[in-house]
Amino acid sequence: MEPPETFLTRLNRLCIQMTHARAHTDGLRQRKRTLRQMDRLVGTVRNHARRYRDLLDQRWAQTDWTRPQAEQVLRRMEHVLTQLPKARHQARQRILAGQLVPNDEKILSLYEPEVQVIVRKKAGAEVEFGNTLLLGENPQGLILDWELFRESAPADAALLGRSVGRMEAVYGPKLKAVAADRGFDSYTNRVGLAADGIYNAVCPRSPAQLAQRSGSWKFKRLQRRRAQTEGRVSIFKNVFIGERLRSKGFAHRELTVTWAVLVHNLWVLARLQRAAAATAVCQAA
Repeated sequence: MEPPETFLTRLNRLCIQMTHARAHTDGLRQRKRTLRQMDRLVGTVRNHARRYRDLLDQRWAQTDWTRPQAEQVLRRMEHVLTQLPKARHQARQRILAGQLVPNDEKILSLYEPEVQVIVRKKAGAEVEFGNTLLLGENPQGLILDWELFRESAPADAALLGRSVGRMEAVYGPKLKAVAADRGFDSYTNRVGLAADGIYNAVCPRSPAQLAQRSGSWKFKRLQRRRAQTEGRVSIFKNVFIGERLRSKGFAHRELTVTWAVLVHNLWVLARLQRAAAATAVCQAA
């Protein structure tokens, strides 16, 4: 058998070909041709996997593993091999036959069944796969609220009320203002924030309302501060979580996010304390 890295390299090249096929006039034909090459390669890897699975099951005593350790590897191999026929069928159904696959039947990951399709509609990232994470921070940069969604996340407008409710339950009725982008704006949210006595700095969807509200210095200040949340998301994702969550299973990913929020907030508190101490020294001098 060729080294496993060889198969990975070949498959990565085919994935790149599949991505670039959209730019060609005969993109559909190229995608079909690339998929057939992928399918043959996956079939070869499957045959190797079956053979090595059987060898490990029969000759595990010749390895340095105990039987339970060998069974753990066997279960992982069997988990992938069991899903592979369905995954190959769905790929052929979607690309070769041009038929849509129902969302509840799609295999998005052979290892993490609880990831979802996230429609971003951004350049280079129209669709991503994973779990949506909601973050809410205060002006000092402390993360006050977070939620990782197991299923597809509701629309942003439906998230604001539940986030405000969680923060009021934890911190009490101390929220003075809430700022967010226009995706969180809705009539229900406007009425709810007014009823709770919370200043509404959510960017309105209506251009006329936005022009009217832009005359308020408080609204403009909170909207400028809201823009910094994009940087907070980037710091949290790239520094405290890493490029991607390595935890297996949704419960473990959710726990990892919780620990990351705690570490992040301790880091922010330490920086605030250090800045306050430096200011006190300067004033004393």
